[in-house]
Amino acid sequence: MKNKKKLIAFDLDGTLTQHRTPLGEQNRKVLEELKKKYNLVMLGAGGAERIFSQLNGFDIEVIGNYGMQEGRLIDGKFTLTKDEKVTVDKKFFTEQIEYLRKKYGYETFAGEGIEFHASGMVTFPLLGTKADIKDKVAFDPTREKRKVLYPEVLEIFKDFTVYIGGSSSFDFSPKQYNKYDALMDYGKRHGYEKSEILYVGDDFGDGGGDSHVRIGGIDYVEITDYTRLDEKLAHLL
Repeated sequence: MKNKKKLIAFDLDGTLTQHRTPLGEQNRKVLEELKKKYNLVMLGAGGAERIFSQLNGFDIEVIGNYGMQEGRLIDGKFTLTKDEKVTVDKKFFTEQIEYLRKKYGYETFAGEGIEFHASGMVTFPLLGTKADIKDKVAFDPTREKRKVLYPEVLEIFKDFTVYIGGSSSFDFSPKQYNKYDALMDYGKRHGYEKSEILYVGDDFGDGGGDSHVRIGGIDYVEITDYTRLDEKLAHLL
């Protein structure tokens, strides 16, 4: 694998960092070493600007919102080079999420009960938009709680790609936006064959944000503990 790969794409939360926490020095050094041998790109579910800020200035191109955004440093400033948006039916989402909260007992939450992103993506945060990060991380580490809802969520939102997102939410994106298609499109535009691409992530199970990469057949490395990233990628360093 070491000699074949030319492009390595990384997920962020759970792969390089804890959820919504800054990139630590140990994994920053891993990226710096890999950058000497490979081209690197970040590929995340969140907005590209948020991902870049979480990386503490590490110079890397970012694909955000499952391919709706791209951005990179230009003259020392992170700049979006792609920013696609869609329009969603807010009334439909609001009504259906209220129904799901009542049915499954998630009527108490902190902040807002639904988040409409500027891109057109939607998040259903079971604990609310203002829930404490510690509560989010502890809520559903095995995803068993969200798997109870998942079949019905899939059926209700069948016109969207549904992800068991983050640590305590569901994310919705238009069907055409997912990490596999985003990475294949990026690779094609930059001259990489599928066999030359490696993806590093933590969420390859059904409904996971990285699941389309697995299903699509891109080679990948699964990270189960972001604090041991250097060990998992030692063969590439």
